[in-house]
Amino acid sequence: MASEAQALQVELVAADRTVWSGSASMVIARTVEGDVGVLRGHAPMLSALTDAVVEINDEDGDVVVAAVDGGFLSVAGDRISILSQHAVLAEEIDPADVRAELEEAQGILSIRPDEAELRIRRAEARLRAVEKATAKAR
Repeated sequence: MASEAQALQVELVAADRTVWSGSASMVIARTVEGDVGVLRGHAPMLSALTDAVVEINDEDGDVVVAAVDGGFLSVAGDRISILSQHAVLAEEIDPADVRAELEEAQGILSIRPDEAELRIRRAEARLRAVEKATAKAR
């Protein structure tokens, strides 16, 4: 277990709430430039996130999995801020609801392609978050 002084301080924040906050040993996120893993001592950076999964390895060795609808990742002095308009922890996601949303979005693909593609990307990210969290729990 990493001591607090040796751990990353992480905040995952949505527009309406702090989704997760605490100490971690590593964060993995998907930016517009590709996947990035952040450990202690990482160079400062600011990057745009895609609609994807974020993994936070907390200091107890557990993995916190969340889905974000884009946003930003900021790293400065072993502090990581993940900011997104909408972010949700994997355990808060109902896969049946997400599958229904995915089917609905696929149904409007030919009518409103831009809206449908955005909704499909976000639903797929949520399903990946649930799958990753389930796999990590085994």
